[in-house]
Amino acid sequence: MLTRRALLGQCTLLAAAAAVPGIRAATPQRVLVLGDSLSAEYGLQRGQGWVALLDQRLARDKINASVVNASISGDTTSGGRSRLPALLKQHQPTVVILELGGNDALRGLPLAMTRDNLASMARAAKQAGAKVLVVGMQVPPNYGRQYGDDFAALFAQVARSEGTALVPFLLKGVADSPKADAMFQPDRIHPVAQAHPTMLDNVWAGLKPLLQG
Repeated sequence: MLTRRALLGQCTLLAAAAAVPGIRAATPQRVLVLGDSLSAEYGLQRGQGWVALLDQRLARDKINASVVNASISGDTTSGGRSRLPALLKQHQPTVVILELGGNDALRGLPLAMTRDNLASMARAAKQAGAKVLVVGMQVPPNYGRQYGDDFAALFAQVARSEGTALVPFLLKGVADSPKADAMFQPDRIHPVAQAHPTMLDNVWAGLKPLLQG
C-alpha cells in the first residue's frame, strides 16, 4: 500500500512529465484515413506515401497518436460512404481524414452525389465522436473550367456546411509546381515518392490543430 508521501511523489512526477515538451499524458489519439490511390501508395514502395510519412512525423514529434490507413485505390465517395460505418466501429478514431472524390470526377459522376457522400461521411464521423478533416482535390483543365471550378469548390462547401477542417488542395505545390511533369508517375495522375512530403505538409496544416485541440 502506498504511503501519503509516495502518492504525493507520484503526483509530482506526473505533473513534471506533463510540463516537459514532447511528453503527452493524454489519451492516445487514432487517425483514420479514408482515401483512394493518392493515400494508398499506388505505384510506390511501402512506406513512401504521405500516410506512412504522417505516422513517422507523429513519432518524431512525440505526439501520442496512431494512424489507420483504410485507403483503397480506385475508391469513390460512394465506396467510402459504405465502408465508413464498419471502420468507425472497428477503430473508434478520434480524427477522420476524408481524402476521396478524385475518382468520382474521373468517372464523371454527378457533383451533387459527391458532395452528399462527403457530407454524409463527415456527419457519421462526428456522430461517432471524431473530428473531421476534408481533403480537397482538383481536376485537370481538360474537364472544362466550369466543371473544374465546381468540383474544387464542393470540398469547401462540405467543410463549411458540416463544420469540419479543410485542406483546400492535396496536391498544392505538386500539380501546380514549375516542375510538375517530374512530380508524377507516367500515368500523369499519381505523384512520385518525392511529392509525398509536400502532400503531407498540406495535410499536416489542417490536421495538427485537430490533434492539439
